Amino acid sequence: MKISIPWWLTLIIVIEILPMFAGPYFALTNPGFMGGPEATAIGFAAYIYTARNVAVGLAFIIAYFLKSGPMLFILIFIRLITDLIDMPTFLSFGLATNEARVVAIFLFLYYIPAVIALRYLWKQMTYEKGV
Repeated sequence: MKISIPWWLTLIIVIEILPMFAGPYFALTNPGFMGGPEATAIGFAAYIYTARNVAVGLAFIIAYFLKSGPMLFILIFIRLITDLIDMPTFLSFGLATNEARVVAIFLFLYYIPAVIALRYLWKQMTYEKGV
């Protein structure tokens, strides 16, 4: 099911995709990113993290170019669930130097845009079906 993708949804999708490639870059170049401040070598977790994120990032790109509403919906939903776990993890393990900034980043760059995109995609998908 192809949907129309307005410019603002493209922006949200770009915001959703960038961390899927930037995070793995940092994980594979900075041992402290996944292993904590005392880490001196890239660990197994960094490779698993990279595989997960690159796979979802590539799926996002494919869904975008196919203009697949259901696929974009599922990927944004997966990303939202992941981020709902990531932020409390950052905060509970003390990985954030500025907690207010981390909350603001997740709220304004992940949670709110994801909810807006999910709502739009849901309406597009249900409108096409005539529900």
